[in-house]
Amino acid sequence: MIIPAACDTYGTGLAYSGGGGIGMLKGIYKAASGMIPRLKQQEITANNIANASTPGFKRDAVFLHELDAATKAMVPRQSDWQTPMIDQVYTDYGQGSFERTDDMLNLAIEGPGFFVLEPPEGGQQGMIYTRNGAFSVNEEGYLVNSDGLRVMGDGGPIEVGSGAVNIGEQGEVSVDAGVVGQLQVVDFPDKSALAKVGNSGFTADDGVETVPATGASIKQGFLEQSNINVIKEMVGMIVALRQFETGSRMIQSQDESLSVLLNEVAKTRM
Repeated sequence: MIIPAACDTYGTGLAYSGGGGIGMLKGIYKAASGMIPRLKQQEITANNIANASTPGFKRDAVFLHELDAATKAMVPRQSDWQTPMIDQVYTDYGQGSFERTDDMLNLAIEGPGFFVLEPPEGGQQGMIYTRNGAFSVNEEGYLVNSDGLRVMGDGGPIEVGSGAVNIGEQGEVSVDAGVVGQLQVVDFPDKSALAKVGNSGFTADDGVETVPATGASIKQGFLEQSNINVIKEMVGMIVALRQFETGSRMIQSQDESLSVLLNEVAKTRM
């Protein structure tokens, strides 16, 4: 026989000897808590797939891990029922494949590093860093990206005019056989300092220093594609969906069991 006891800590007004009711509530809370990160996984995976054809795009992923008992107390909880979990989003900076375009203003970096773009006029962020080398020449004769941001060289924005542009493997820029600048290609010792902006750009916090991209080689007439494997992303999306559905079924099952339990309690009071 189930004997009603004092009010439980979840504010439901129900607790039972043996902890049956509380156990079911905790099970529902835990299942719901596990479903929330799956929504983030789906959102990030969908964004990866949408940018599979964006040159220089770097895929994002989510690291999910339930904290151990010793750490849970130190993590602020978003609600009374949510199980604290690590759901950190990280970026995979692995190099994508190269596509030959034969456009002399298309550049790809083989190895580490980023092109440097001048910040948007009136913007709050600093320099923009990208591996998307789909460049063109604007009306003023400057080398720019698809958003019109000027490409930076060691001496400032690179001006190429209307001549034939040739860019060497080390980034030297020549126009009609005359050197006009040196592409700025930089890297970061700790890429966790980078934050995404737009589809293929990154910004860094103030005070974060760049270093020369050692071992980088410029390939003219090529574009680096995204590092997205659409098949793997689709599989990951299906797995996350199945895990979400499993959590939903667990909630439904425990909700039905709790309903039976409540009915039994009602009978004992009659």
